[in-house]
Amino acid sequence: MTYDTVITDSHIILPQGMLDKNIIIDEGKIVGFTNDIPACDHKISGNGLISIPGPIDTHVHYGVYSPIDQAAKTESHAAAIGGITTMMRMLRLGSSFKTSLQAQLDAASKNHYVDYAIHASIFTQQQINEMPYCVEKGITSFKIYMNLGGDVGHVYMDMSPYSSKLSEATVDVNDKLVEETVKTAALLRCPVLVHAEDYESCACGIKTAKEKKRDGLPAWSESRSPEFEAKAIKTVSKFGRDYGCTIYFVHIGSQKALQQIKEERKLGTKIFIETCPHYLTLSYENQKGYLAKVMPPIRTAQDNTAIWNALSQNLIDTIGTDHVANQLKLKLGGNDVWGALAGFPGIGTIIPILLSEGVNKNRISIEQFVQFTSSNAAQIFGMYPKKGTLAKDADADITMINLKKENKVSSEMFGGFSDYIVYEGMLLKGWPVKTIVRGHLVSEDFEVVGKLGHGKFVERSIA
Repeated sequence: MTYDTVITDSHIILPQGMLDKNIIIDEGKIVGFTNDIPACDHKISGNGLISIPGPIDTHVHYGVYSPIDQAAKTESHAAAIGGITTMMRMLRLGSSFKTSLQAQLDAASKNHYVDYAIHASIFTQQQINEMPYCVEKGITSFKIYMNLGGDVGHVYMDMSPYSSKLSEATVDVNDKLVEETVKTAALLRCPVLVHAEDYESCACGIKTAKEKKRDGLPAWSESRSPEFEAKAIKTVSKFGRDYGCTIYFVHIGSQKALQQIKEERKLGTKIFIETCPHYLTLSYENQKGYLAKVMPPIRTAQDNTAIWNALSQNLIDTIGTDHVANQLKLKLGGNDVWGALAGFPGIGTIIPILLSEGVNKNRISIEQFVQFTSSNAAQIFGMYPKKGTLAKDADADITMINLKKENKVSSEMFGGFSDYIVYEGMLLKGWPVKTIVRGHLVSEDFEVVGKLGHGKFVERSIA
């Protein structure tokens, strides 16, 4: 028999440890491991490289500042170069899912280099009523923004496909809406992703800081205190317990938030935690200007250390990027931190940052790295055992990494929509050098070699 592809001579990372064998791939699936080189159409040399299960970026915003038909191309291009094999989009629609979801799905379907899945954001009672419709369409996780309401309810929704018009909205994600979303998700057996910041407290904090004429990233952090995160965590965790819903906290980056989650877990809420590379590497103490403005804000170097410690102890489950595909002209549209846009690109740099600052500095093991970037996410979001593992019959999503490769970060490396990157000039050691999605090589040595449209919408199971 002739197989499609054999990857030779790489170190394979499996849950039980490292394996030195060749990987056999056929019809997009992993067939098994061997010491031989069976007949095949393609051979990929893994000499000196490590093969890991394809990383899943749990948290990506694209389709907001350019329409999804374009954004899928640019951001999946950046993902492929960055070693990501599945990207999970935070879909934000201002209208009914029944009238606007299908157009988004259709426009996305032919424009990805890598596989993708969707979390649907919930802003209205009508959207809560339509959550079963989302599940029918293969969307089995939902997002709530507890930071959006009252005086701080402004949000950019996803653009309509094939349009370049920004879609601004004002929303009010109050406690009643949060509770109803959690209740409905529990009935559907779907997890709820939560942006945990109490919007009323944030509105107060921002008003006070502006009155004092404060500026800069320290003022931004102070105006959105970790206490406001803890307050929101407490509120939604209670709903999670009441209705038996799994709560997945996105972008956790402060000691205070971690501590509150620990308390809520003790009370019986089923909770998963995601952090992001910027909460591991950036603090308002080491960043000038407004580029690193994000919600929740980057905190202190002490908070960075606390997040690394939590990772090393497996107290955090996943690492997503909270990638926002925006550009400098909009990012720095104001004259101060209050007028700057929150969020920045990061899908291309997550893997090298975690390899350089985590694995190569012995903060986390390579096996932990695989858990945080792939296997945990696949299990939480119903993609396992198709994704998140190199086991027999799994999708042949494989990223091959070189732990010794050194490179300086620049925004031009990734071919994304964004014209800047917060990590510009950072020297990182440990990079993805080959990205394989369902058996097809899509990126090699910082160049996309795959076909546009190869990326498919991932079918997910419900726990």
